[in-house]
Amino acid sequence: MRKRSVVAPDWWDYTTISEDLVADVAKLTVKDMEQLSRPGFKVVMYDTIEEFYLAEALEYIDAWKQSTPDNPTGICGPIGPTEQLPLVARIVNSIGLNLAKLDAHFWAMDEWVENGVAVSPDHPMSFSKAVRELCFDRIDPKLRMPEKNMHFPSGSLEDYSKSYDKFNCLVMQGGQGDTKHWAFNDPVRREGKYAEKPPTPAEFRKLGTRIVDLHPMTVMQNARTSGGGNIALVPTTAATVGPKETWKAKKVSIWQAGCHDNAFGMRLTTLMISKKIADSAVPMSLLADHPNVQFNFYRPGIGPCAVEMH
Repeated sequence: MRKRSVVAPDWWDYTTISEDLVADVAKLTVKDMEQLSRPGFKVVMYDTIEEFYLAEALEYIDAWKQSTPDNPTGICGPIGPTEQLPLVARIVNSIGLNLAKLDAHFWAMDEWVENGVAVSPDHPMSFSKAVRELCFDRIDPKLRMPEKNMHFPSGSLEDYSKSYDKFNCLVMQGGQGDTKHWAFNDPVRREGKYAEKPPTPAEFRKLGTRIVDLHPMTVMQNARTSGGGNIALVPTTAATVGPKETWKAKKVSIWQAGCHDNAFGMRLTTLMISKKIADSAVPMSLLADHPNVQFNFYRPGIGPCAVEMH
């Protein structure tokens, strides 16, 4: 029988994995992590934070530059991290990249949900509000992509999902949360058919864009990183892009500056993907089966996986 979570007993999460795996992860040095690349999985390190976020911003530019009216392409991007977004707008303006003429596209990964409905852009924590204010509203109006080319999981989730078949998502970016998720693909509750075992990787990978209940760790993390610790401000449900759409992206690129997940968590998913250990209690590990995944790290942000009393 699998262990129960030490932080949320009614949920699955990474605290339910084997003690042997935990011990192996904790031993990894940063140099060890660099050597975990394999065909289909690449580990990239950056030594300055400026280079890190510039490289993330350039993935937007590279994806949009490949777009043509005959073959529209684009990128799916996160809110978390967000530091790349103003850089994207600045580069577009600087080089005069006409996103409308190129028929370039953008997908947002997720949005908060309250009372079964995606929050409006008036909500203080709205992701669509953030991406517009930090990026698209800063692009010269003559260069912006049309509204119809921006896909948000805030209306018809079926239409949002189908857009991945209509247009070519070259890159799906993401960060890694405390529950080792990308987007809001959190571990599931420990109930019903999943009371004793979490979903198999094959079951989890079938999940598409949907409304999900958020793991308590995710709610607490977002209160800390985005709400000044005001946990009452954070919705407990969200709409999120699923594995189904993720596998339609040509590349999955995860950006870890060390300010979202921690030293152990960053090591854990790197090792699991490298060694093809897929476990839905650690959702990011399911990317072990995606054919093109890149983990990007700010090297000084990884930190030691050791006891430090503060």
